[in-house]
Amino acid sequence: MKLKHAALAVCASLALSGFAQAAGEIVIKFSHVVSPDTPKGKAAEYFKKLAEQRTHGKVKVQVYPNSQLYKDKEELEALQLGAVQMLAPSLAKFGPLGVKEFEVFDLPYVFDNYDQVNKVMHGSLGKQLLGKLEGKGIKGLAYWDNGFKNFSANKPIKTPADLKGMKIRIQSSKVLEEEMRTLGALPQVMAFSEVYQALQTGVVDGTELEASNLYTSKAYEVQKNLTLTQHGFLGYALIVNKKFWDGLPADVRTQLDSAVQDASVYANKIAKEENDKAVAAIKASGKTKVYVPTPQERDAFKKALLPVHQKMASRIGPDLLKQIYKETGFNPGK
Repeated sequence: MKLKHAALAVCASLALSGFAQAAGEIVIKFSHVVSPDTPKGKAAEYFKKLAEQRTHGKVKVQVYPNSQLYKDKEELEALQLGAVQMLAPSLAKFGPLGVKEFEVFDLPYVFDNYDQVNKVMHGSLGKQLLGKLEGKGIKGLAYWDNGFKNFSANKPIKTPADLKGMKIRIQSSKVLEEEMRTLGALPQVMAFSEVYQALQTGVVDGTELEASNLYTSKAYEVQKNLTLTQHGFLGYALIVNKKFWDGLPADVRTQLDSAVQDASVYANKIAKEENDKAVAAIKASGKTKVYVPTPQERDAFKKALLPVHQKMASRIGPDLLKQIYKETGFNPGK
């Protein structure tokens, strides 16, 4: 760990001393952990295109997908140190960073659809949460949608009881850990880049992933069953190193802001489309059976997971929970 930290520090030093620039260009290293053909991967490439066009070549964006530079746990540290300038991590990543309020997005069934998600993300509450990152040396620029999560495994999952005793891969989030324990499952925190091999070798039994990431990572090839529980939402925040961003020439920052806004519109437009396409492709592969729960079965999952809200209220903040419930219409009494 010390060696890794030292390596990051060297990269940061080189970047800040100007070695990250070539021929006067401003270089933005944009690292992420998923495939280029995911909603996030496509949005990152679209941002690159817009940023380079609108700055008339002053800015060069280098996109590194598939954890080429850093895995989940490493990428935020790399950003804070300046080894990379831009990320779009899942919102669950900010809890371990110390901004636990973001774990409100991990609560099961708190969102029913994309409209509810976007009402929260793009309203005053979403801006308030992004502002909390500044104390960590991070500037939050925008939110990007991905999709709703589903359970996959090698055995059929039709009831909450079917998950009992299963090792389910999750992101590092206290809410997600509690969610799995509430279902009787065993939470396994693991980097996304390690999921396929872990499933293949039986280190974990299943996942809770959105269809686009399940498909593009090929994890569906080592999972016989996918149940569209849609039990939680996974979104991203587009973020930059604050010192880097604040140090940009004002005109360049304005041009990049414009690219951020249009890339975010694009990202949020394609998210549902890409996930729907992924479900269809998984079905067509014949390798994974896709099951759609009945309304009664979905209600059973919601009822089973409701205690997670109460258990996590003190961690997330009761006032924040009330705000989210008001925005989404979620009723914890049902």
